[in-house]
Amino acid sequence: MKKVEDLTVKIFADGADRAGMLEMYAKPFVKGLTTNPTLMRKAGITDYKAFSLDIVKAIPDRPISLEVFSDEFEDMERQALEIASWGDNVYVKIPVMNTKRQTSYKLIEKLASKKVKLNVTALMTLSQVRDVVAALDPNVPSYVSVFAGRVADTGRDPLAMMAAAVELLKVAPASELIWASPRELLNIFHADSIGCHVITVTNDILKKLFLVGKNLDDYSHETVKMFADDAIAAGFKL
Repeated sequence: MKKVEDLTVKIFADGADRAGMLEMYAKPFVKGLTTNPTLMRKAGITDYKAFSLDIVKAIPDRPISLEVFSDEFEDMERQALEIASWGDNVYVKIPVMNTKRQTSYKLIEKLASKKVKLNVTALMTLSQVRDVVAALDPNVPSYVSVFAGRVADTGRDPLAMMAAAVELLKVAPASELIWASPRELLNIFHADSIGCHVITVTNDILKKLFLVGKNLDDYSHETVKMFADDAIAAGFKL
């Protein structure tokens, strides 16, 4: 089994808690950070711009992805241009479609032509990957974020699809594929095995990295001991 430091896939921390983001930023294996409106809402963020500017100031030297939240493409463009102006390390997250199921390919093409660094998000099919790559400027840094975890939630194994997506991105050398929404730590190794460039990982999964390579007999014993200790603490009797 590979050690974490030997992986080629880049690990990005996914979250919106400031303390948690800074904790992950302090770890050398975390190469970037991402967030989204859902995570921000769960973290109690009420001032989007103030929070984002604070994070960009605190983390100036690694890519940070910040998402637009308008549902209208004209306003998405306005938001995207403002967000992009907050820092050279900022990537603007654009959803692959809006809530009306209208695709955002034309907007992606327009923003890419203005050299905006994009993170196109919420993709779940290879046809979406193909169309997004066609809309991007192949020489402008960008991310294509495929929600492999959500694909897995539907009972489909995303590994083959993600491997095919890696191939599709080869025509855009400045673009990188993100394995998004992983469900378990093993997904980091899945992403690495197919040459996926980036995986976004929540803090709760990242905190399990100390288990990588752990002796399974020891782990079995620790688990049995945990059950025994909890049974005693609960005062169970038969």
